[in-house]
Amino acid sequence: MKTGFVAIIGEPNVGKSTLLNRLLKTKLSITSNKPQTTRYRILGILTKGDCQCLFLDTPGIIEPAYLLQEYMVKEIKEALEGADVVLWVIDPWFKVENFPPKFLKMIGDKPVILVINKIDLVSNKNDILPLIERMKEYAVKEIVPISALSGEGVEELENIIFRELPEGPFLYPPEELSDRPVRFFVAELIREKIFELYRKEIPYSTGVIIEEFKEREKGKDYIRATIYVEKDSQKAILIGKDGAGLKKIGEMARKEIEELVGKGVYLDLWVKVREGWRKDKRFLRELGY
Repeated sequence: MKTGFVAIIGEPNVGKSTLLNRLLKTKLSITSNKPQTTRYRILGILTKGDCQCLFLDTPGIIEPAYLLQEYMVKEIKEALEGADVVLWVIDPWFKVENFPPKFLKMIGDKPVILVINKIDLVSNKNDILPLIERMKEYAVKEIVPISALSGEGVEELENIIFRELPEGPFLYPPEELSDRPVRFFVAELIREKIFELYRKEIPYSTGVIIEEFKEREKGKDYIRATIYVEKDSQKAILIGKDGAGLKKIGEMARKEIEELVGKGVYLDLWVKVREGWRKDKRFLRELGY
């Protein structure tokens, strides 16, 4: 039997969460076309035959500008410290000179599989050959071009990951997909819809807390969630005219939450202002950091 932790790292918006979802064949991590969608280290468990991969999806690598981002970078560091294998995800337009060297130092001597994602967006696959040649200069065991969106190359990548895992017993039951509670994923789905619907600073200024989750034998489950923002103007934008904005968030999130829990839910959304919450250590602790 082989079991190991596999840290998925890379710059924002290179498709780390999409790759995790593709590997697990289920939606575990939220995704959007905006950078820094992922804020937490998320464990995704893939058990196949005598192998168990414990994937750690991480926030995008950035230079932190405020406390929330410092915590996001800490999530990356902790994932790397506990990893047996590292998946370093880049895209075909990667500029190695812009990549913070301190993260390469964090990897140490762990085996690194370099994943070039989004090859479906490259018209001529030969165009990525110079990038492959350049990245051979780094201590990577394998370079695997893939498309997490279409699935191209992912099976080959999976086989390479299995090969690099250390021997050891399974750490989780084979049927488990994550160690996170349902409440966590419900909050993440609500946040994902905000990223999909709003631009500029709104998505980055919002945090979601599940205040109440009542499972009912008869009828729909009841979920009360609060969306926190930093300004009254952001609250007004989220709620929208006659509540239309908040209603749209609720409708979109509810559909996916119902798929997640396997039954109907009544989703009760509220918006509150908490100034400077991204720099508030106590509040960030409430959010799970």
